[in-house]
Amino acid sequence: MSERTWPTGWPTGWRAAGAAALLAAGCASAQADPIEDFYKGKTVSLVVSSSTGGGYDTLARMLARYLPKHTPGAPTFAVRNMPGAGGIVATNHLYSIAPKDGTTIGAVQNNTPFEPLFGTKQAQYDATKFNWLGSPSVETSIVTVWHASPAKTWREAQTNELRMGSSGGNSTPSFYARLVNETLGLKLKLIVGYPGQNDALLAMERGEIDGYPSAFYNSLMATRPTWIPEGKVNLLVQMGAEKEKSLPGTPFIFDLLTREEDRQLWQVAVGPLGIGRPYLMPPDAQKDRVDAMRKAFWAAINDAEFLAEQDKMKLGADTPRTGEQIANLIAQAYRAPKSVVERIRRLQQEP
Repeated sequence: MSERTWPTGWPTGWRAAGAAALLAAGCASAQADPIEDFYKGKTVSLVVSSSTGGGYDTLARMLARYLPKHTPGAPTFAVRNMPGAGGIVATNHLYSIAPKDGTTIGAVQNNTPFEPLFGTKQAQYDATKFNWLGSPSVETSIVTVWHASPAKTWREAQTNELRMGSSGGNSTPSFYARLVNETLGLKLKLIVGYPGQNDALLAMERGEIDGYPSAFYNSLMATRPTWIPEGKVNLLVQMGAEKEKSLPGTPFIFDLLTREEDRQLWQVAVGPLGIGRPYLMPPDAQKDRVDAMRKAFWAAINDAEFLAEQDKMKLGADTPRTGEQIANLIAQAYRAPKSVVERIRRLQQEP
């Protein structure tokens, strides 16, 4: 400041004040955070691809309370449910319609990144172009039937037809139902039209259907914590990248398969379970905002208070995956052998 030439005739006090103002402005400029400035006072839409009341929705609403604490500018996160077509409606929206300026993130069902690979025509997006934020967990999927159903084990389900609820013909539950029917010889009959898992579980209680072909263990424990301990449901088969240690008595799919081609099929099919409950930002979002949201998401799902609360609610959100890990798992699936992909596509597209 000593080198600046001030206009002649300025009072000494004015010169000092002007110097202080310039110094303050320079410090403010140096400390300005464009990410904080962008998010301050804004509302970020958190689009959930399932209906209200289920595990995805419960987790998203909890995260919406923790994300502001870790996001620069502390924006508000508002949950917006967009169920339909097993999560594809929301994922299409996030890819093509949702704002790409960093004010929208998505919590999508884990089948959705793989739907284009499986040949689902409704999936009008490229999963490798999303900005994956991460996942708070991995998933275990279970063929779950009500205690009064005509089959209590997977062996009995080979000879007894079971009415299984599902959201749509190409949804995750329908896909896994066809997979276990083909590889284990089960007789699961799909009854479609239930918006989400929670709706199908209610239908099980009412006796409308016998079960649900792909109940996520974490969601089941979060929304129906007494069902398993009280024997209200029978768990026929568990499916996932690894065994759920809390279910030692439930048969694991890879322990039941006898043919190598079936094992290869399931190795790709459990890819969605390996990414748990993934979160994303639309493609083409500004890189610095993606980086900031990834850091905020990771901090939120590792927040000590968040972990304590999710443990109390039995959400199973304690096996996190980074956005980079999710992106790599998806890319790996898209490199699967052609013969495996063709078989999966056949199963996915059957009526």
